[in-house]
Amino acid sequence: MANMSPTKVPMPQQDPDIRNKNFDEVATGYTAEMAMEEASRCINCKNKPCMTGCPVNVPIPGFIEQVAAGNFEAAYEIITSENALPAICGRVCPQENQCEGKCIRGIKGESVSIGRLERFVADYHMQNGKKADLNIEKNGKKVAVVGSGPAGITCAGELAKKGYEVTIFEALHKAGGVLSYGIPEFRLPKSLVAKELENVTDMGVKIETNVVIGRSLTVDDLFERGFDAIFLGTGAGLPNFLRIPGENLLGVYSANEFLTRVNLMKGYKKDEVPTPIKVGKKVAVVGAGNVAMDAARTAKRLGAEEVYIVYRRGAEEVPARAEEVEHAKEEGVIFKLLNNPVAIHGEDGWVKGIEVVEQKLGEPDASGRRRPEPIEGSNYIIDVETVVIAIGQSPNPLIRQTTEGLETQKWGGIIVQEETNETTRKNVYAGGDVVTGAATVILAMGAGKKAAKAIDESLSAQ
Repeated sequence: MANMSPTKVPMPQQDPDIRNKNFDEVATGYTAEMAMEEASRCINCKNKPCMTGCPVNVPIPGFIEQVAAGNFEAAYEIITSENALPAICGRVCPQENQCEGKCIRGIKGESVSIGRLERFVADYHMQNGKKADLNIEKNGKKVAVVGSGPAGITCAGELAKKGYEVTIFEALHKAGGVLSYGIPEFRLPKSLVAKELENVTDMGVKIETNVVIGRSLTVDDLFERGFDAIFLGTGAGLPNFLRIPGENLLGVYSANEFLTRVNLMKGYKKDEVPTPIKVGKKVAVVGAGNVAMDAARTAKRLGAEEVYIVYRRGAEEVPARAEEVEHAKEEGVIFKLLNNPVAIHGEDGWVKGIEVVEQKLGEPDASGRRRPEPIEGSNYIIDVETVVIAIGQSPNPLIRQTTEGLETQKWGGIIVQEETNETTRKNVYAGGDVVTGAATVILAMGAGKKAAKAIDESLSAQ
């Protein structure tokens, strides 16, 4: 019989005043008993609405049924039949807007905690499961995957299962893309990313790092090397800036640089390695998306005494996940909403403050959100020593500048066919943030799966 409790089983987590000083995971995860209790809240709906909210089509009721029965390995097999990165998705997916947002239990209470259950199952398998014996017959065809983020990893894994010889080309020295350099250790441990990547390389996928496509090699070079198709999953790593006076001062970072330094140079091991980035006692993070929350919470952990989120809109317009906003507030991050930066002030070349003007909300703009309008004469300066700009990112133009026949949107996103994710260049496919602009890990994975299916259908027919 289903557990009809209207609320989720709470997730154990570190105390805010402790966790804001370390880089250990905030949430410590369900026990087996907690997972089974939460799974029993699922009523196994006939129409399975939760699945319609999952971009990679995980058989959600099926895996939850197995968790409720204590069959955790069976649950893992069900999840990984469609999702190659369950430990990652269980941690960073916006389930409240996807699978859990469709859950029937959410109508008169809280939805089933699908994300927490997925995380539990993946973690259980990592600790207790055995690697599957893989005997994949090769089909003699080769595919190059550019970028080792969630779109690239997913595309590579799907094709490897079908017997393709797949090589991933990664520009940085460490594979994982945004999973490795963009998401903080306290939300997504790097050791976990490495284990998920290992599952893909176990299928025969090769990874070549320190290869910048468009410089080290071009798309044409890859075809000359004998690859039959190419998938571009290079993400959106080019930061946007405010274009205000003072942005060139020392102590101003893009969120991309800030988080990359901390992640790839192991700044999260702050007691073991020299700090890879200078963080003042007072820090302003401009923006209010998930990346801004990550940057603000990271600054706090690196020793900043006061950290401000500076955002030109109001609380209802904050785009970050509610959970991330709640965690940031619990950890002492100060929200300066309806404040728009107009200049960064400095002394001897270093940041000394950020000037903002207060805003009021006017009529809705093209995005449907109320447009912020400045309040005349309301300018003031927030004293800070570090400013992190987190107002979005765009695709790097390098590949489109070095590849003939590749059409892009005005803002830089690669144009693809909706059904197949094939670009305007034959046998070149693309997916993830390089197509859509900055989005979620799971949407990038969905694009990688779609492209892999289309590549297989195309090459099998040749």
